[in-house]
Amino acid sequence: MAVTNNVVVVGAGVLGLSTALVLSKRDNIRVTVVSKHMPGDYDIEYASPWAGANYWPVGKPGSNLQKFESATWPELARIVREVPEAGVHFQESRVYGRKKDAGTATGQWFEELCKEDAWFKDVAPNFRVLPRSELPEDCDTGTAFTSVCINTAIYLPWILGQCVKNGVTFKRGILSHISEATSHHTSGKADVIVNCTGLMACKLGGVMDANVYPGRGQVVVVRNDPGFMTTTSGTDDGSDEATYIMQRAVGGGTVLGGCLQHGSWESQPDPNLAQRIMQRSIELCPSLAPKTGKVNELSIIRHGVGLRPMRNGGPRVEKEKIEGSWVVHNYGHAGYGYQSGWGSAWEAEKLVLEVLQQSKNPRAKL
Repeated sequence: MAVTNNVVVVGAGVLGLSTALVLSKRDNIRVTVVSKHMPGDYDIEYASPWAGANYWPVGKPGSNLQKFESATWPELARIVREVPEAGVHFQESRVYGRKKDAGTATGQWFEELCKEDAWFKDVAPNFRVLPRSELPEDCDTGTAFTSVCINTAIYLPWILGQCVKNGVTFKRGILSHISEATSHHTSGKADVIVNCTGLMACKLGGVMDANVYPGRGQVVVVRNDPGFMTTTSGTDDGSDEATYIMQRAVGGGTVLGGCLQHGSWESQPDPNLAQRIMQRSIELCPSLAPKTGKVNELSIIRHGVGLRPMRNGGPRVEKEKIEGSWVVHNYGHAGYGYQSGWGSAWEAEKLVLEVLQQSKNPRAKL
């Protein structure tokens, strides 16, 4: 008779849900997810609902992030084709680069994305370099390719539902120390803890990762249709401000952004920044306000602020023993959780299986 292994996943953001779903497909693993926040919640500690969310690869060649982004694209494309109810659709994407943004917060953020010979030209379909005639006046480079945009309000509950169908249990809980997670498993004890706590990894006992910090983002969600997805490598309004426009699938509205404010925990929208975001978006994409070209033509659904789980050194996907419990970490994905989520979840699954194999055969070399 097969031995059942118990795994508890801490966190129900896009990384926690994706990892739980991947693990739940294995017959010999029983998964419990424990989290302070769940899909449907809108809280500053919970980044996933606020995300754009799309596929704009930014990982440097050879990095773990690049590996996860590359592995994630085929699964996102499959979901678009085969699972329309998941809230993901294809969208043409145009990326514009300005040489003068090199070295700024947003310039560094989009450095790989803005390259005309980007590594993902062989991953994302229909990649092409834009001719000068298709570039905004102040931009030096540009590419176009087929991307996806995700309606987070539908996608997160969809993954949760797939987990429940596979027997995953979901529980609300607040942990002060990662070792407490094991007692939240429905069996009373977990063999492995998977830590998908995102930004809270910097405050969680037993983890307290000093490399994790917030990267504040602010958006305006509107009803207007831009016709395509687009971004530039920076703005003239500040080195940590950006312009990006993406239309979420199945009526999710159009997300206008944004900024990348390192180290800011501010949860409330800045009205002046919101005004700049809307103005820049219309200038970059006049189809948002075709009649007047003015901000008051935008039909606002909401203003939003999310804190990206930034991490010096990139995403942390590794295993470690903490106070006698095996923990597989899967956090620190900054603003890239959706576009790297499946690749990262499969890497975490591999580590969980290594730990379980080791516990069956303690002499096995990890």
